[in-house]
Amino acid sequence: MIAVPVKSLERAKGRLSGVLEPLERAALTLAMLEDVLDACLAMPGWQTWVISPDEAILEVSARRRARPVAEEEPGLVTAIRQIEEETAGADALTVVLGDLPLITAQALEGLLQNIGPVVAAPSDSDGGTNVLLRRPPQVIPPRYGTGSFRKHREVAEQLDIPFARVDSPELGFDLDRPEDVPMLLAAGGVTRTRTACLEMDLPARLAPHPIQEEPRASGNRQGIRRRRAARHPAHR
Repeated sequence: MIAVPVKSLERAKGRLSGVLEPLERAALTLAMLEDVLDACLAMPGWQTWVISPDEAILEVSARRRARPVAEEEPGLVTAIRQIEEETAGADALTVVLGDLPLITAQALEGLLQNIGPVVAAPSDSDGGTNVLLRRPPQVIPPRYGTGSFRKHREVAEQLDIPFARVDSPELGFDLDRPEDVPMLLAAGGVTRTRTACLEMDLPARLAPHPIQEEPRASGNRQGIRRRRAARHPAHR
């Protein structure tokens, strides 16, 4: 089973608040979710569940034929544990974060084909965990946030459980900060997220504005200094 946790549209992508209005951040979040679902729903033999507190997110998920799950309590780890409880007895659980705009079915399938008990794809930006596959789901506990990839690996090593790392630009890139947008656009391709960024004119909005220097009134300042010197002659 594949689980895709997504924050409420109201809280999503807060680090882009200096660039995007709330409605724009919501639209970008939905576009990324659609791109993630394109990859997840293409996996044969895997069900896709989307867990979120947001009704709009759940409606989009249901329309795409993913199973919507209403998040009972806030927090990413809490949401994943809720999924674990609702899928008790499952052979495997893969958590795919909902903000991976470069994800492809081919990249995700490559990760899923690993046969080890723990397989993970790290985030390129903060050492988090963008994709985590566990067989069975309780083989190690979920750890999320900055540096969580290292924590997952260390727990697996402490328990003597094989751990496989998958490095992939499609799985490692997550869009969180304004500086991530140019990287997304440079990657090319035709995705909903890229289209949304272009429709919002983000390349122009993020372009550095030239610094306008104030005109120098050097002659006037020199005249002022001369007049001040005349009024207050130096004592010798």
